[in-house]
Amino acid sequence: MNELMDRPIQFVKGVGEKRAELFHRLGVHTVRDLLHTYPARYEDWSQIVSIAEAPIGEPCCIRATALAKPQEHRIRKGLTLYKFTVSDGLSGMHITLFNTKYVAASIRAGEDYLFFGTVEQRFHRFEMSSPAIAPAQGGQQIRPIYRQTAGLNSAAVERTVKAALALFNGELEADALPEDIRRRHNLISRSDAIRAVHFPASHEALNAARKRLVFEELFVLQLGLLRLKGHNRSKTAVTIATDCSEEFKRLLPFTLTGAQSRALADCVRDMQTDRPMNRLIQGDVGSGKTAVAAGVCYSLIRNGWQAAMMAPTEILARQHYASFVKLFENTTVRVGLLVGSMTTAQKRRTVEALADGTLDLVVGTHALLSDNVHFASLGLVITDEQHRFGVGQRAALSSKGRDPHRLVMSATPIPRTLALMIYGDLDVSVLDELPPGRQPIATYAVGSDKRERVYNYIDRFLSEGRQGYIVCPLIEEDEEELPSDLMSAEEYYARLQSTVLGKYRIGLLHGRMKGAQKDEVMRAFAAHELDLLVSTTVIEVGVDVPNAVIMVLENAERFGLAQMHQLRGRVGRGQHASCCILISDGRSEETRQRLKVMTKTTDGFVIAEEDLKLRGPGDFFGNRQHGLPVLSIADLKGDLQVLHQAQEEALAVSRRDPSLSHPSLAPIRDMVARLFAAVGEDGLN
Repeated sequence: MNELMDRPIQFVKGVGEKRAELFHRLGVHTVRDLLHTYPARYEDWSQIVSIAEAPIGEPCCIRATALAKPQEHRIRKGLTLYKFTVSDGLSGMHITLFNTKYVAASIRAGEDYLFFGTVEQRFHRFEMSSPAIAPAQGGQQIRPIYRQTAGLNSAAVERTVKAALALFNGELEADALPEDIRRRHNLISRSDAIRAVHFPASHEALNAARKRLVFEELFVLQLGLLRLKGHNRSKTAVTIATDCSEEFKRLLPFTLTGAQSRALADCVRDMQTDRPMNRLIQGDVGSGKTAVAAGVCYSLIRNGWQAAMMAPTEILARQHYASFVKLFENTTVRVGLLVGSMTTAQKRRTVEALADGTLDLVVGTHALLSDNVHFASLGLVITDEQHRFGVGQRAALSSKGRDPHRLVMSATPIPRTLALMIYGDLDVSVLDELPPGRQPIATYAVGSDKRERVYNYIDRFLSEGRQGYIVCPLIEEDEEELPSDLMSAEEYYARLQSTVLGKYRIGLLHGRMKGAQKDEVMRAFAAHELDLLVSTTVIEVGVDVPNAVIMVLENAERFGLAQMHQLRGRVGRGQHASCCILISDGRSEETRQRLKVMTKTTDGFVIAEEDLKLRGPGDFFGNRQHGLPVLSIADLKGDLQVLHQAQEEALAVSRRDPSLSHPSLAPIRDMVARLFAAVGEDGLN
């Protein structure tokens, strides 16, 4: 059966070369990929309500008779409406369809249909716009709704999944979960789960299918992570005899917060054992993670070891380098930099100084992973924004020492439930206090009709000598139909010249610029050679500019909550009160919820939890996440209990057979390898 699962998608009836290319956009290349592309949500057509009892403003399903054929109304070029009236025998309802001639043509007067959509009531009249419509006979079911792409809608994916399932008689593939685990947790077979998750006969069947597939996904993920993290079980020779934390604190021109002091103590205590430290410092933007990292480095270096910090971008690496140089200016700690844009001679000097022990601390990017980089005595590896690196990249830096301590820093607020999965083997220190002097950031959400007022508001700040950002969303190249008000950063920059802000020095920053160009723009902005910066999300991780006090996010509906919070954190870093303005005409309920959360709180952890609630299953970090496989079905908020169960079972299996070498575990071993191959971890076979 596995051979059939691995057939290309064209093997399925109705999928030709062109349609296969559309499926490829969704990451579907084989029959297996298709059957593992689970519905994003469901429409419950099985619960029929009457027109009069329909919940206003909420999706529902109504069975009614078409009283007449739809009538065509041409409104303007490109917009045609089709209107008709239906009745359930007690009440009437007006239906409006937009530009769907083929649907309107299929409606016959006197026939019964199911209408799935949102009922609105205007005065005493019930209305439904653009409902999904199906014949009354056979349409009363729970319908899967799939992710779609231009040219391939959910209904087409549904038909293809149905055709793929028809290829199999009986089991789809061998059940990978050991029988004893299935019995302990009352899990149905894999084949039954896959069939039911796509076409559930009832809510009970859907729940049983989800439970099985969620457990399996988290179980396989945990096994893979345990295998990758196995090297951390060894002992280390890097031990700290003397705690120099108090000495470090006396060097600082400020006082550490209670949270910073606790995190520093946690790290030093870890490094005083014979096991490698494996700790995450998680804190909101501006919570002082760099100062904690400096304190950890200070104790380690004073005990005769070297430290290395790897950052995801040159901009961030240079910022950390400058911070460390300043923090250690009155000490004997020698700090170096290693990034791609340095000259060959500069790189050579840094590499030589690391090898002979002249440098105590190096800050760099992926350049630190180069084969010619060697350390005299590497004792600590710090990774900033860990989720931006692959698991293998992080391990590669650690391999340049003999089981060095590992410290991970993240300003991306991660919900506790998600941190349990990602950082299952890490101890966590949370910086939940902001250092004194951090200014509150007032946040407002407005429509595009207020844009001129926003410009005048920015003008007021810039005229006082302050600086600001305007961030445009990243536009994907394959997006065919864009809202008319959605502009690229380049277009926006050009238009600003003719506004009240045109008199200021405006810079432009986007991802297609070369690294040196980006660095020069950010340097100029940091030096206040620019007043206003128009940018894409490339500034999400950027330099610290205390004079920047206003952040405007255009088309805010196109940003995730965590992303908006990260961007907002670019302001409020100095002595001046700051604000963030979200411009959006988005009317969906999710957009309204996201904007509401942003205006109500600046707590990154609260925002992260809300983001997880709104997004549900899937990849919490979006396209920026490179260290972990993408989850297909697990909802980390709702499936916390299953996560704990899967972790316990994975630990038990791993203790018995760390390499999963027993023949009975071959299917699980294959699943682990497939899951992690997507992020470049092919050493898990």
